[in-house]
Amino acid sequence: MVKLAGRLLLLTLCLISQVQAATQLKASVDKNPAMYGEAIMLQLVLDEKVDAGAIDFASLEADFRVTGPSVSQSMQIVNGQSSQSTSWQLSLFPRRTGTLTIPAFQIGALSSEPISLEVQPASQASGKGAELFLQNSFSSESVHVQQMLYYEIKIYFKGELQRGNLSQPELAGADVEQVGKDIENSEIVNGERYQTITRRYSVIPQKSGTLTLNPPFFNGEMIDRDNSRYDYFARTKAVSAEGQALSLQVKPIPDGQQQNWLASELVALTEEWNPAGDQLIQGEPVTRTITLTALDLADNQLPDLQLGTVAGAKIYPEQPQSRKAERKGRIVAQKVFSYAIIADKAGSLTLPEVRVRWWNTKTNQPDEAVLSAVTLQVAPNPQAVSQPEPAATTTTSADRVQPTQVSDWHFSYSSWLLLSLWLLTLAAWGLWAMAAPRTAERDNTKLPRTTAGSELRFNSRKLKQACQQHDAALAREQLLRWAQQLISANIESLTDLVQHLPDGALKTQIQQLSYQGYQPAGAQWQGQALLEAWAHFHHQPVTTAEGLAPLYPRG
Repeated sequence: MVKLAGRLLLLTLCLISQVQAATQLKASVDKNPAMYGEAIMLQLVLDEKVDAGAIDFASLEADFRVTGPSVSQSMQIVNGQSSQSTSWQLSLFPRRTGTLTIPAFQIGALSSEPISLEVQPASQASGKGAELFLQNSFSSESVHVQQMLYYEIKIYFKGELQRGNLSQPELAGADVEQVGKDIENSEIVNGERYQTITRRYSVIPQKSGTLTLNPPFFNGEMIDRDNSRYDYFARTKAVSAEGQALSLQVKPIPDGQQQNWLASELVALTEEWNPAGDQLIQGEPVTRTITLTALDLADNQLPDLQLGTVAGAKIYPEQPQSRKAERKGRIVAQKVFSYAIIADKAGSLTLPEVRVRWWNTKTNQPDEAVLSAVTLQVAPNPQAVSQPEPAATTTTSADRVQPTQVSDWHFSYSSWLLLSLWLLTLAAWGLWAMAAPRTAERDNTKLPRTTAGSELRFNSRKLKQACQQHDAALAREQLLRWAQQLISANIESLTDLVQHLPDGALKTQIQQLSYQGYQPAGAQWQGQALLEAWAHFHHQPVTTAEGLAPLYPRG
């Protein structure tokens, strides 16, 4: 055991003496001269095993953008002679053109030699065999505050790009968002064909002044054909490139335009009516839908419309709906406003014009989008209950007392009649509740199921009765039961039901029933038209999931 320990100690001392006698630090780059915007690989090798953080690379930050380092260590024994090494590899991106110096690095008493690097402008080197380079640009170099512009980055590469990562643009004082998906194509640059990947962003500056966008950076892996004999065993190599820093001039909002500022190339207003036409019926609702469309604007930039009040009609706005989409690399935003309009009286009804002020970025002048005023003819409702004309003013005091007494008596008689009917109903329900347990004892399974089912199932006679008696609440209840049983079990409101019906008389009548809550106090719903539309509707039960064909039918 003592001899073995002595041999190990002797071997260790020999190795240490060999390592200490042969240490050196070497620095090298993979290209010189280099092109501005492309990566330069810097490698340092020390023939000794040391800690990965033994070298400080902070001195490179003044002239280069640095990625890395990646560190590797190795040990070899050849003919009894051992050697160790530590290697650092970094990607350097020059911050300017001209002659740059990679400084000397030091570990203990060892020091590498400085490297003088020549960096040429990208215009001189692109297309001269470069494997990968970037081009980035703004669609405009000068815009106003809150005016959208576009930022484009295009990656040019030759060969097979396996994977890659493109840095996200960051611009202080602006909102940046990607537009659409990446577009792949090809172009010929200086007589050489390159594959291209284009990515676009929308940029909305929020403050005036000069904004600076940092250069984009791409790194990835590409098939290394030079060091591969067969495609099957092809290796990959790291590739990277950097674009240019860009400046953007942002002008303030012009004087007098702050309140109605909306910068775009195109703003338009359109409208639709349901049901269509310029004829209305007194007391029946129609839907007016106004769509505000703008180019190169975000949906949250679109303003709300103010219609105000209209004499002779009541207007009930719904919550506006905003949306946006990408069309040929540009943003189209829309805001949809829906209004339920109910005319109070017959005659002519005029809706005022609608205006949206905006700033035309093509003419650099204020502009307006206008919907012209609309004049509609309102016809009397033939189903409306006629109201008695007021009494003549040339009556005596005794004559004026008579109608008041009759009216009070009529109200009292109706109230007592309703109260009596309610009491009778309550008594009948109590008798049924007392009899139900005795009946259930005779058949404790069929009665509860039958009773529950009859209470929840659709009853066509109840729907007919509700329509004939103009009972909107009962008609709504029976329609929902009918829809849940014959159309879709997920229908919970008349709005849901309307979406499942085709255009026609029944859909129109149910829409009018759903607007009954908007009617003025005292206006009674008329159900005869709904009953007729329902009777002529083609009733088709919904196919259940059990009746669907199998996804994979058997042969």
